[in-house]
Amino acid sequence: MLTYQRARGELVVTLKSRDGTTVLDDLRQDGCMKARFPRPVDWMEVTTLNASGGVAGGDRLSTSLRVRSGARTTFTAQAAERFYRALPGDPPATVRTRILVEGAAEWLPQESILFDRCAFDRRLEVDVAPGAWFLGLETLVFGRTAMGEVVHHARLRDTIRIRQGGRLTLHDAIRMEGPVAETMARPATGNGAAAIATIILVAPDAAAHLDQLRDALAGHQAGVSAWDGMLVARIVAQDGACIRAAIVAGLPALRDGRALPRVWNC
Repeated sequence: MLTYQRARGELVVTLKSRDGTTVLDDLRQDGCMKARFPRPVDWMEVTTLNASGGVAGGDRLSTSLRVRSGARTTFTAQAAERFYRALPGDPPATVRTRILVEGAAEWLPQESILFDRCAFDRRLEVDVAPGAWFLGLETLVFGRTAMGEVVHHARLRDTIRIRQGGRLTLHDAIRMEGPVAETMARPATGNGAAAIATIILVAPDAAAHLDQLRDALAGHQAGVSAWDGMLVARIVAQDGACIRAAIVAGLPALRDGRALPRVWNC
């Protein structure tokens, strides 16, 4: 029986505060998952990368991140992650990310680019301690429009779960199996959009940013709501370039004008 090589990777990163500066407390890298630490400016930046070059059916990737009290960290990714076509009979790739926030943390990966007939199950689990601060972003791009790509079929589950003080306050799940292009064309789902982004802010003053974010996203296809110490924005766009333009317009409203991670400009 023919078998194929599959990627396996685990990354564990813990940051702490020492004399007012965020420093590395623990690091474990196994398999294809790696982390790099550009020279800090204000917040410490942690850049994750998948050395396998993309995600295929049957891959198993796990990331565990912890930001201790007093630490301030931005987690980002070296490049857009690509989810490639799965072979018939392949199990879906499993991607798991767990973030424990006791200080201030940002989860700002670049886009996830989906290829036709990809298959994956991805979960982002975030536990935010009382009084802590978290800003998160996830983006799905259904094919590279400039390359003429269309995701006709796929099997995907993309789940975001947020807990505040141990209490589940957000369960956001996107599930698509089968004719994805048809699903995204429906008025009640994507209305022809080929990209989706979700921005989440968890903070004691999250609701105070509601009008500011709405103003920043004016002119884009977006909706923003705030409740229970949390602000959530959903954005849809015609392609990857448009969704990135919306994200670049919206994030500064939640980040005190700080520049996006440097790898976003590479």
